Amino acid sequence: MSDFLRPEVRAFLWRWRDTLIGVGLMVLGLWWGLRAFGAVQWLGYLVLLIGAILAAAGVQRARFRQHGVGAGVVQINERRLSYFGPLDGGVIDVADLTKLELDPSAHPDPNWVLTGVGGQNLSIPINATGAESLFDIFAGLPGIKTADVLDVLSRTPDARVTVWARVRPVLH
Repeated sequence: MSDFLRPEVRAFLWRWRDTLIGVGLMVLGLWWGLRAFGAVQWLGYLVLLIGAILAAAGVQRARFRQHGVGAGVVQINERRLSYFGPLDGGVIDVADLTKLELDPSAHPDPNWVLTGVGGQNLSIPINATGAESLFDIFAGLPGIKTADVLDVLSRTPDARVTVWARVRPVLH
């Protein structure tokens, strides 16, 4: 079965899997909504709405996922982010993040640079194994706009760009 689809097609379908599932739910919900009556009709419209939400979130996730396999592994366990790379790595608590940057000059692939409260930096290649789970971490940062993250990632700037920084209240 693995030889049925070319590797490029398999990679495309895997990257867009959330969107495809959402579109499938939308089709099922629309079919139930237009063909059924009573409670099943309303259930169909509810499934249509859930599918639309899942498809919209899937588009964002697919834009965040990168091609290829980068160096290292990203793990998230109880809001603690760990990166284990061939040359470096580290652990940082999500609550301690103060700045998120994209460094396109890192070799061989651009890196996410996460800065903690104490000034420690954690550089993670954008295509490291498990890096797609960073989308949920980034989306949960206070005041961040996921559209900004996706825009910076899609245009790959020439210099390091700050995507998000924690706003600290100034005491009088």
